Amino acid sequence: MDTEPIPLLQLPLFVYGESITEVVELFPAVWKATEAVTSPDSTIKHRGMDALLDVGAQRVSPLVAYMIATCLNDPDIFIRRRVMYILADILVGEQNGRRALDEVRKVVTHILSRMNEITILGLLEVSVADEQSDRAIFQLLNMCPYAGKHLGEIVSQWKHQVPIRQKAVYFIGMVGYLEALPILEKIYNRLEARQNGQYLMEFAPASTKSDDALLPYLRIAITQLTER
Repeated sequence: MDTEPIPLLQLPLFVYGESITEVVELFPAVWKATEAVTSPDSTIKHRGMDALLDVGAQRVSPLVAYMIATCLNDPDIFIRRRVMYILADILVGEQNGRRALDEVRKVVTHILSRMNEITILGLLEVSVADEQSDRAIFQLLNMCPYAGKHLGEIVSQWKHQVPIRQKAVYFIGMVGYLEALPILEKIYNRLEARQNGQYLMEFAPASTKSDDALLPYLRIAITQLTER
């Protein structure tokens, strides 16, 4: 595997607030680093991102931001985690008192607005692994008008592990997806009724008992949504 560092020099042309997209996209080193981001090899992909972040290309070039954003579906959870933080920073972060260019933020917002259930499931997996990521994930979910529907689907699918479903409930309440409220109430009533029935059963299945771990999350989320 090629481990030679990608050469990338700091350019004085990277001045925030100026539209220099064409210059950035044509600069060979930036182009090479962007190509590295498309590699199936996670190590090469990380090195490409390192090179781009070193000069802040992701904040001034819509093309670079777009290519990084496409990695939000990467099978490598560490790549997804890194991309998530990069995109959240583009949306709300500042460097030297300046935000990312509007053209860049529009591209990222557009991509996030089209996130599907698989993408959001990947974000929940990151959240389970790294609770510090919740604030950044909130920023991303807030850009997707369909996220509430997708999160509701994930909560209602029993095939998903309980921690994933807990996180889905958590973000529904945190962001405020009112359209998911009927789903949460239905699941809550079902689990509560089943839990009450288990008090009469000395040997309830372990898998059934684990689902009860959703109840406190559901209570909080339902309260958050009904108080809006």
